[in-house]
Amino acid sequence: MNSVTKKWVFLKLSSIILIPLMFWFIINFVKIYDQGYFDVINFFINPINKFLFSLFIIFAYFFSALSISEVFEDYISDHSIKNVANRLLFVSAIVIPLLTIILILNLNL
Repeated sequence: MNSVTKKWVFLKLSSIILIPLMFWFIINFVKIYDQGYFDVINFFINPINKFLFSLFIIFAYFFSALSISEVFEDYISDHSIKNVANRLLFVSAIVIPLLTIILILNLNL
């Protein structure tokens, strides 16, 4: 399987995984939207919510990184600029979710 096909398969799989996670996130976001600080912290202290939110963040960044890299492939003609843009994109797609998950896991009331 070549890299373009793998990218397409990963894009489709991540979008399928994101559908239930997005529904879960929207429902819970509506519930905690008007709540106070401690209610939001209590939401993220729950281990199930931590796990599901972590999965949501990981797959959302993975999906967005794959999608944006396709835009780079289509619209950036210079090979070296395209490589730098893709590398920066993938590094940020690893670092930002990782930092978010570490902060959520270390959350205490």
